[in-house]
Amino acid sequence: MEVRDVLVNPVVTEKSTDLMADYNKYTFRVDLRANKSQIKQAVEEIFKVKVRKVNTSRVTGKMRRMGRTEGKRPDWKKAIVTLEPGHSIEVFEGL
Repeated sequence: MEVRDVLVNPVVTEKSTDLMADYNKYTFRVDLRANKSQIKQAVEEIFKVKVRKVNTSRVTGKMRRMGRTEGKRPDWKKAIVTLEPGHSIEVFEGL
């Protein structure tokens, strides 16, 4: 798997911004097939930071109705990346 394919996009919510400010943790939406070591390598290579720990969680998609038919949003994987003290990702600064 290519390094750029591992990280899909950052997750910017109220909870994730609190984690950034208080605990130096950054949240990303990642590929379902990516494992923790691939996520760590991708974050270190793309953002030039040192990663301490990676926690992953698989989020199931919600059921949605479109008129009288039912559909389901796709499942996705979330990664919470803890950085070493003194490191930060500048893209998120100012949120």
